Amino acid sequence: MNKIFLIIQREYLTRVKKKSFIIMTILGPLLLAGLMIVPIWLTMQKPDKQRIEVIDESYLFSDLIPEKEFIHFDYPNISFDQAQEGFYDTNYDAILYIPSNILEGGKAIKLFYKNPIGVATEEYIGSTISKMMYDVILAQNKVDFNAIKDAEVNSRFRVITEKLEASGKSKKTDTGLSMAIGIGAGVLIYMFIFLYGTQVMRGVMEEKTSRIVEVILSSVKPFHFMMGKIIGVALVGLTQFLLWVILTATLYGVATVTILKNIDMNQIQQKEHILKIGADLKYMDMKKIDQPNEITQIWNDFRSIDMVSILLCFLFYFLAGYFLYSAFFAAVGSAVDSEADTQQFMLPITIPLIFSLIIAPYAIQDPESSLIFWFSMIPLTSPIVMMVRLPFGVPAWELALSMSLLVLSFIFTTWLAAKIYRTGILMYGKKVSWRELGKWLFYKE
Repeated sequence: MNKIFLIIQREYLTRVKKKSFIIMTILGPLLLAGLMIVPIWLTMQKPDKQRIEVIDESYLFSDLIPEKEFIHFDYPNISFDQAQEGFYDTNYDAILYIPSNILEGGKAIKLFYKNPIGVATEEYIGSTISKMMYDVILAQNKVDFNAIKDAEVNSRFRVITEKLEASGKSKKTDTGLSMAIGIGAGVLIYMFIFLYGTQVMRGVMEEKTSRIVEVILSSVKPFHFMMGKIIGVALVGLTQFLLWVILTATLYGVATVTILKNIDMNQIQQKEHILKIGADLKYMDMKKIDQPNEITQIWNDFRSIDMVSILLCFLFYFLAGYFLYSAFFAAVGSAVDSEADTQQFMLPITIPLIFSLIIAPYAIQDPESSLIFWFSMIPLTSPIVMMVRLPFGVPAWELALSMSLLVLSFIFTTWLAAKIYRTGILMYGKKVSWRELGKWLFYKE
């Protein structure tokens, strides 16, 4: 056992001291924190205010289009031809032209600009005019505006899902958040298995081709050497993952009290405005709607999920899945002399992992189906499929069975891979086939 610990120590220290490990450990949290912080920070930036010249030949919207902090409307008493002729002599960014026959389905509303005005301005003008046109049509048909507005406000409901336990207690859930956590965890496991599994394979090939392994195996058994390498690289991956979590959380925490400190995390209020349509129509009050901030809502839903259990299960499936596949990667590395020769052996190993990602969306749609159940039990696919199912709730006996099968499979595949590793690590210059690998399994020590 002492020799295994020495190999683990060597593999671990050699890799964590590499510049690539240090750079990725620093860049990883910066990228992850950036993905969370930058979109929020961008929403805080106030765009340049754009001036829009409105030529309203229908006389329905004059002085009525609500302004935003980034857009201002002017309503000069000139014709459209005059506006076009003097456009480049003004400080207007665009001309909004509303034809006189707009209610009869005539010409479309057009927006003429000097320079690109941006998607936000275009969408705001389009959606606002559409809403105002909707109110105009209602007014023409003498529909009660306030009844319509009340119906729109009072009919907005959010479906809250809760899981009812056999004991009678209910637990709040969120399907969208569960889906995001499950897919995210599954993709991370897929990436880590490939990233660190291939490191094991390349490490074995390098030591085999450089003949260093002959010196090492003079004092260490091949099985111990393989296990030490697998566990050592696993600890490197676990260290990097934990550092990413800690550094990302730290960066996000610092950002929330510095860059994002001015964000109102409690409410988003829609501005109240009064809309007047034509001389014959009454004023219509657009009621103020107070809605919870989406970020706050997500945070509340996030707190309702048992993240401790999910994190512990993630660590288990990450390590167990890595050990399972790394044994195969180590066996492949020991059987070949160059990375080009690994292709024929890599495909059968990676197919279950790729297939796990393919069926992950189906696990979200129906996590309790028989097909998904069996794929969450089969050890080659369970690390990803079970992690996708977990946020939706998995019975304890299914989780225990999946974990037990994964551990037993890891022990068996490690023993199996060790028999290939024992023979292949000392074999040079020979193209190995599947038939040859099969013979190595039955060689006696």
